[in-house]
Amino acid sequence: MYAKCGSVLDAHKVFRNMPQHNVYSWTAIISAYANSGQGEEAMNLFQQMQQTGLAPDKVLFVVVLKACARLAALEQGKQLHSDIIKRGFQSDVIVGNTLVDMYAKCGCTEDARELFNNMSERDVVSWTAIIGGYAQNGLCKEALALYEQMKQEGVQPDNVTFVLLLKACASLAALEQGKQLHSHIIKRGFQSDVIVGSTLVDMYAKCGCTDDAREVFNIMSERDVVSWNAMIAGYAQNGLHKEALALYEQLKQEGVQPNKVTFVVLLKACASLAVLEQGKQLHSDIISRCFQSDVIVGSTLVDMYSKCGCTDDARELFNNMSERNVVSWNTMIAGYVQNGLGQEALALYEQMKQEGVQPDSVTFVLLLKACASLAALEQGKQLHSDIIKRGFHSDVIVGSTLIDMYAKCGCTEDAHELFNNMSERDVVSWTAMIAGYAQNGRGKEALALYEQMKQEGMLPDIVTFVLLLKACASLAALEQGKQLHSDIIKKGFQSDVIIGSTLVDMYSKCGCTVTARELFNNMSERNVVSWNTMIAGYAQNGFGKKALALYEQMKQEGVQPDNVTFVLLLKACASLAALGQGKQLHCDIIKRGFQSDVIVGSTLVDMYSKCGCTDDARELFNNMSERNVVSWTAMISGYAQNGLGKEALALFEQMQREGTKPNEVTYICVLSACAHSRLVDEGRYAFDAMCKDQGVTPTSEHYACMVDLLGRAGCLPDAELFINKMPIQPGSEVWMTLLGAARNHGHVEMGRRAFDRVVKLEPEKAAPYVLLSNIYAAAGRKDELAKIRNEMKDAGVKKVPGCSWIEVDNKVHAFVVGDATHPQSKEILAELDRLVALMKEAGYVPDLSFVLDDVEDEEKENALCQHSEKLAIAFGLINTLPGTPICIKKNLRVCGDCHNATKLISKIVGREISLMDANRSHHFKDGFCICGDYW
Repeated sequence: MYAKCGSVLDAHKVFRNMPQHNVYSWTAIISAYANSGQGEEAMNLFQQMQQTGLAPDKVLFVVVLKACARLAALEQGKQLHSDIIKRGFQSDVIVGNTLVDMYAKCGCTEDARELFNNMSERDVVSWTAIIGGYAQNGLCKEALALYEQMKQEGVQPDNVTFVLLLKACASLAALEQGKQLHSHIIKRGFQSDVIVGSTLVDMYAKCGCTDDAREVFNIMSERDVVSWNAMIAGYAQNGLHKEALALYEQLKQEGVQPNKVTFVVLLKACASLAVLEQGKQLHSDIISRCFQSDVIVGSTLVDMYSKCGCTDDARELFNNMSERNVVSWNTMIAGYVQNGLGQEALALYEQMKQEGVQPDSVTFVLLLKACASLAALEQGKQLHSDIIKRGFHSDVIVGSTLIDMYAKCGCTEDAHELFNNMSERDVVSWTAMIAGYAQNGRGKEALALYEQMKQEGMLPDIVTFVLLLKACASLAALEQGKQLHSDIIKKGFQSDVIIGSTLVDMYSKCGCTVTARELFNNMSERNVVSWNTMIAGYAQNGFGKKALALYEQMKQEGVQPDNVTFVLLLKACASLAALGQGKQLHCDIIKRGFQSDVIVGSTLVDMYSKCGCTDDARELFNNMSERNVVSWTAMISGYAQNGLGKEALALFEQMQREGTKPNEVTYICVLSACAHSRLVDEGRYAFDAMCKDQGVTPTSEHYACMVDLLGRAGCLPDAELFINKMPIQPGSEVWMTLLGAARNHGHVEMGRRAFDRVVKLEPEKAAPYVLLSNIYAAAGRKDELAKIRNEMKDAGVKKVPGCSWIEVDNKVHAFVVGDATHPQSKEILAELDRLVALMKEAGYVPDLSFVLDDVEDEEKENALCQHSEKLAIAFGLINTLPGTPICIKKNLRVCGDCHNATKLISKIVGREISLMDANRSHHFKDGFCICGDYW
């Protein structure tokens, strides 16, 4: 009586006070302990009974075997099996069934099957026991195969059998077999069983068929909280979190009492959706039902608040939990890590240690991720020490995360040493090491490690291939990228949308936009990332028009662009000086609600600036709801590109007054602005302040800006001295800048010295040969000119042809020097002839020094007349209304003759002409350029 009323201690007290014990009293007290979940005590009592000499009966063996099964006490179970054989109970069907169940629950499915096969009598419980054994040990296919054998032998399954089989189908996502079982359930009349119905709901949901699950749920004649939980969990598992939350409202309306499981599932749904208000309502319901003290519910509440970004609320909950286990601590640590609060996560770990809570492998994985995000190497090393002390260093997941942490802290050698010493390595370990090399700019080592990975027979996964393709892209390693593509096809990953997008990116970055487009067109699935990747591929390879055309196709196919799409397209417009299309994109941005995005806003400022519209850019900048260092830098750069140095410096000062700290890019723009506006003293001051006050370490680009500043101002000896005193080795861009300054000021000897340095560093580039040729031509040194031409020819270096673009009626037209392919070529040349005649009347004299070919002056003049920027200007004049501004973009630096000619044209035709070359923007009006002939 006491045992059945749940008072085991009272039952044991009565048992001890009994004057005599028989097998029935022993069975009663052992059963009491076993049924109350105290299996070890039950088995201890069984041993005491045996010592008294009493012989256990079949019932007692069944009780103790069940206790062994619950504890997975295999050795004791085997001893019992031996005793059963000695007692002659092995042929009893109930004892046999319990033995099969015990072996299965101890993980010995082969022993269980052998017993099952040798049973002289088998009933539905026997079959259910072995089916359950297979299913519980992950051998679900074998469980389903046994069911077929069961049917062949004419044994009728019961509701428990069907529950186990449905769980096996759910584990395998074996929908067709699940449907077949559903049919059998209906035939056997078990469809009204609440447990079977709930398991059917679960099976359909886990096979992804939430509509079928809901249909089963709706027609259930009886539904308990388990049924509701199965359906709610089914929605949540399939990402239908809103439906899960809606079903909870129906549950409440029908008066069903939710349990802890209900709330855990629903809180996870709220976390996935980041729906804080619904999460708070659930929190209120949890309190009203007194579940707030449950450690699992409490931990899930902490997780929900963290994933909704409310780490303070999560921490308050965590602090007030009446019971906390390692999962609770991990949840709070994870909340900090997910919200970018790595230092708080590490501080919480210190508190965890002080409170004597033992961390597990999950704790260390989370903390190592925090160190990786912070690049906190010393704290990572301390964690590594703790991991070794606690014996987690051999855990493959912890080891892989350690590798990742060291790699993200820049310690690839330490990461590789760890990798080499791992006792066990899986695909995650290999991928972590490959990622470490790739992220640290060591793409060759990443690719070499992949070869080793293949040799050791380890199969890469999708993440591995994505990382390797990115390494190939960064190296422009086309052949290795092609080999990876072949391996991807062999592994059957080619249809994955992430792999497909990364392949498009790799081919694009290797310059193979045709192959990239072919791949893009053949993708079975394309998302916005895929479209962005192809748009970026075109833009990065100078095919801005194709990028913009692809956007039109994207809209036609109903794909919604995101902020990245617009950033890429705006950059394409800026590169083409396609103002009209940029304005259209601006409209689309407003329609789609991206105007408040700080990155999009900054790129819009940049686009308008590069199209010469600094007033529009500034208005945009002033109206931005949020501005960061990128926004300020974009506007300063816009002023710099357009020769408005004083405006750039004024904005730079305002930026600092408003508390935004400039970065290294900001200073490049400021120095560039000073260089293009002859603000030498201001530039020197900015450079010194950058080094001394802001703590920015100058890069080669900063030094090149200073050389440009001094060189443009004619301070060539100072510029050369500055280079010689640089604390770092001057790069080619520094010497190239000095060479350009020598060209502008006709300094032959300095030009030759700078040329020698550039060619030594970058022998394949044509630009230094062209600049030195210009210097020799201007100085009338024909012998040196001929010699440098021969050197260029012998080196196999070819000059990049000049190309200019102009946009008219939202269509971009491109021209190269001497271009006769345009449909309007005759009209363009006629317009140029007219303009040249008018310019000569105004005093224009062609500067023949910009023609390096050894031909007659008349031919030189004709060649100058057909420079790409002049062709683009003439086209613009004959295809736009009088008084309309003209905007030209050129891939190279504008030559001096074209600059002088454009000044005169602006006055003759009464037009504003903007010309953006590779160095800066020029704006011509009434015979003057905003650069003041200083570029």
